[in-house]
Amino acid sequence: MRHINCAFALLAATGIASAHDGPPSIPQMHQTADQDGIYYVGPEISIPKMVSTVSVPYPYNVAAKDIQGMTVMAMVIDAKGVPQHIQVLRSHGAEFDRASLAAVQASKFEPGLFAGKPVPVWIDVRVVFTANRRSAVPQILITERDLPAPNAEQLEDKHHKPLSYTPPFPIHTVDADFTDPYAKHPFVEVAIVSVEVGVDGLPKDAYVRRGLGFGLDEKAKAAVMHYRFLPATNKGTPIEARRDILVDFAKF
Repeated sequence: MRHINCAFALLAATGIASAHDGPPSIPQMHQTADQDGIYYVGPEISIPKMVSTVSVPYPYNVAAKDIQGMTVMAMVIDAKGVPQHIQVLRSHGAEFDRASLAAVQASKFEPGLFAGKPVPVWIDVRVVFTANRRSAVPQILITERDLPAPNAEQLEDKHHKPLSYTPPFPIHTVDADFTDPYAKHPFVEVAIVSVEVGVDGLPKDAYVRRGLGFGLDEKAKAAVMHYRFLPATNKGTPIEARRDILVDFAKF
C-alpha cells in the first residue's frame, strides 16, 4: 500500500558522538522533501486537514453482498490544499473507486505546514462502505511518517554516561497493511520483525521473529523493508547492526 517512487529524506546534520567525546550529541534532524518536492507528516510537518467533505454515493447496481468494503487512496495535498497524484492503494471495485475519487476531488483541504509555510504532503485517505449503507465519507489516514531523532536518554546508560554502542533508530516508518480490514482476530495486532540495517541506514534483510499468521507476517516484513534508520554506531562510527521492530498495522 505504499507510495510509488518516493524518496525517504530525513537528513542528519551531525552524528552521534563517540563514548569518549563527553556527553552524546543529539543528531540534528531536519525533514526534507523527496525527489518530487513532497513531504511526509513528521516532527516538523503538520498533517493536512479535511475542512469539508462530500459523501460518497453507493452504486445502485451492486449486489447487497458486495457492498461492504473499502477504497484506500494515496495522494498529495499540495500547498494550495488541492489533492494531486491520487493512487488507489486498495480497490473495492471500479464503481466504488470512481465515486471515492470524485468525493475526494470535491472535498476541501488545508495543506500541511513546515515552519508555518504550506507545503505538499503525502497522506492516505479511506472511504468505508458498510452493508447498511451508512454515510460513506473520505477520512485521512497517516500510515507513513517521519520520526524525530533519538533524545538524550536514548544515547545514555542508566548512569547518564554516553553509550559506546547505539542501535539503529527508525526515522521513517510504514504501517503494515491488513489482509482483510473487516477480519476480527483474537490477538494484539502487532508483530516483531528483526531487521539488519546497513551503515547507510537502509534495511538489508528482515525476518519475522514473532508472527501473527492470517497472512499478516509477510506484510509486516514488507513494511519494515520500507523503513529508514539512523545507523547503529560503535564509538561514534556507523556500523551494520540488527534490531527488532514492533510493527503496527494500519488502523483501517
